[in-house]
Amino acid sequence: MISHSFARRRLATRTLSCGAIAFICATTLSSAMAQQLPAPDNAVSTQPSINPTSPNDIGPQAGPEASSQTSPDDPAGALRAKREDVSRQLQDLSQSMQLSSEKSEELRKSIDALDKSSTSLRQALIDSAARRKDLEQKIADGEKKLADYGVRQDVIHKSFRARRAVLAEVLGALERMGRNPPPALLVTPEDALGAVRTAILLGAVVPGMRKETEKLADDLQELTNLRKASIDEREKTVASLKSRQEEESRMDMLLGENARLSQQNNAQLQEELARSQELAQKSSSLQGLIGSLENEIASVRQATDQAKLEEEKRRQMTDVQREHARLEAQSTPPDKNRIAPAFSFEELKAKLELPAVGDVLRQFGDPDGTGHEAKGIVLATAPAAVVIAPADGTVVYAGQFRSYGKMAILNTGNGYHIVLSGMDRVNVHAGQFVLSGEPIGAMGEKRVVSAAAFALETDRPTLYIEFRKDGNSVDSRPWWAKDAGKVRNDT
Repeated sequence: MISHSFARRRLATRTLSCGAIAFICATTLSSAMAQQLPAPDNAVSTQPSINPTSPNDIGPQAGPEASSQTSPDDPAGALRAKREDVSRQLQDLSQSMQLSSEKSEELRKSIDALDKSSTSLRQALIDSAARRKDLEQKIADGEKKLADYGVRQDVIHKSFRARRAVLAEVLGALERMGRNPPPALLVTPEDALGAVRTAILLGAVVPGMRKETEKLADDLQELTNLRKASIDEREKTVASLKSRQEEESRMDMLLGENARLSQQNNAQLQEELARSQELAQKSSSLQGLIGSLENEIASVRQATDQAKLEEEKRRQMTDVQREHARLEAQSTPPDKNRIAPAFSFEELKAKLELPAVGDVLRQFGDPDGTGHEAKGIVLATAPAAVVIAPADGTVVYAGQFRSYGKMAILNTGNGYHIVLSGMDRVNVHAGQFVLSGEPIGAMGEKRVVSAAAFALETDRPTLYIEFRKDGNSVDSRPWWAKDAGKVRNDT
C-alpha cells in the first residue's frame, strides 16, 4: 500500500514537472517568436527600411528577403552582393555630405600657412595622400564588416523561417494540451492511465522543446550582438567618410597651389600636352606610345636621360660602394628635390604599396575574358579613390589612351615602366618627376568600360596596373609588400 502511494506521488510529480517545463518552453518560444520572427505570409524584415542618405541607417539590411537574389549555396555571392549594397549606401551618404564653411576656412588657412616652395607642397601632397589612403582603407574595412554582419543576420532570419513550422506545430500541441490538462492527482485507474500517457508524451517532447528553446535563445543573442556591432561599425565608418571628405578638400587645395606654382612653364606644358595627345592617337600599342614619347617630348627625354645618367653611376660603383649607398639611402630620408629614383627598381621588391585601396580582382596571367592572359592586375576601388605613384619615376604620359581610360605611365628606371589606367582624373603631366606616395590621379564613380576590365562582375571603379621591362609585360607580384596584391576571397 505504501509503495503504491509512493509510486502514484512520483508519477504525479513527474507529470507536473514535465507540464511546468513545457509551459516555460511554450511561453519563452511564443514571446521570442512574436518579437523576432517574421510573419509567416508575405514576410518582410523586422528592421526598418534604410534611407541611404541618413548616417543612422547605414548598415546591413538584414532579413529573410535581403539576399534573395543570391543562392543560399553561394556564400561568396551573398557576401559580394551585400557589400555592393552597403557600398552604394555609403556612396549615397558621402555625396550628400557637405563640408561646413568653418571647416573649409580652417583648411584654407592651413594651406596658406605652408611654405609655397615645390618641396613643401610636394611633401604636403604625399602626407595628404597617405592620410586619405588610410581613411579609404578604414572605409573599405568597414564595408566588409558591415556586409559580413548583414549576411550573418540573414542566415539567422532564414533559420527562423525554416524552423517556424516545426515550432508552431509543437506550440499548437502544447496549447491543446493546456485546454485539456492531465489530472494533478491520481484518483481512478482511468486517471492513472491518462497521467502515464501524458508523462510519456511530455517526456518525449520536453527535451526537444528545451533544445529548440536554447538554440533560439542563442540565435537571438547572436542577432542582438550583430546588430550592436553593426551600429558601432557604422558610426566609425561614417566618421571616416567625414574625415576623408576633409582630406579630399585639402588635397584639392594643395593641387591648386601646386598648379599655380608651375604657371611659369605653362606655355611649354600646353605645347607638350598637345604633342603627347597627337602621338597617343597615332600609336597602336603601349610600347609604341612609350617609345615615341621618350624620343619626341623634350621634357620626357631630358628626364629620361637624367635617370639614365644616375643608373650609369650606380653601375660604375663597386659592390662595396653600392651597398654603402643603399644603406645610407635607407637610413636618411630621400631628397625631396631629387630628379631620379632614390633606389634601383630591382631593389624595391616586396616593398611597394598598391597605388590605391581596393580588392585585386584579376592577377597577371589570369584569363582576361577575351581568350588571352592578363598582362597586369585589375584592382577594384572605392569611388573617387586617390591613386598614388607606387615608386619614384618620370611621367612619360598622362592622358586618355584608346580603351584604357585616363592613363599615367611612369618610367621608374632600369628599363621598367609602370602603367596605371582607368582613372577619371590625372593630376600629373609628361616630363614631371613624381615621388613614391605622391598623388597622381583619382578614380571615377563607376568602372570605365575597357578591354583590361572586361568580363568582371563588378560596377566598382577598376584600376589597371601593368609593369613592363624593356617593352615586355612582367608579373608585378614580386614587388608588392606582403599584404598587397592578394586576390580577394569572395570573387
